[in-house]
Amino acid sequence: MSKEKQSVKDVHWLVRPRTIQILWKGGLITLAVLVLADLLITPHPYFSIDGTFGFYAWYGFFSCALMVIGAKAFGLLVKRKDTYYEDKNDSGDNNV
Repeated sequence: MSKEKQSVKDVHWLVRPRTIQILWKGGLITLAVLVLADLLITPHPYFSIDGTFGFYAWYGFFSCALMVIGAKAFGLLVKRKDTYYEDKNDSGDNNV
């Protein structure tokens, strides 16, 4: 059966475009409510910067972005060529 002719009931509910849209909107609304709740909470900062508005939201975002950039850089550092295993087997040893 082709993908174009599949009915909505045949597609997993997490793959449906309407469900993806609902999940995105729900997630963004939840994040906005949590950041706005920072206005109602009295901060007790240990350092002066962690008492700023939305500190934990932007701190989490930037630390996550830094981890992704670091992982990409690490991947460039340790990656091998696509033919890494093929090159080893072409050495002429047929002792398999």
